[in-house]
Amino acid sequence: MADWSPQEIEDRVREIWAGVLNAGEGEEDATFFELHGQSISAARIIARIEDEFGVAVDIGVLFRDCDVAMLAREVMATERRP
Repeated sequence: MADWSPQEIEDRVREIWAGVLNAGEGEEDATFFELHGQSISAARIIARIEDEFGVAVDIGVLFRDCDVAMLAREVMATERRP
């Protein structure tokens, strides 16, 4: 993941988020629960992030009713963990 800039990470996380949660125009800043996120959508998001970036993000972050920016920050922070 070292080749990704923070903006590229956020953009790609946003694409994953929107694709799984069917976020439409005007819903870019909506939270996981505002977009009717459920366990299966959380698992899909986390699996796609793991496939894309090669990092294991805690699924619990989604259940803290995060938004896409918070999730992107979590992805970036996970990269730095030993």
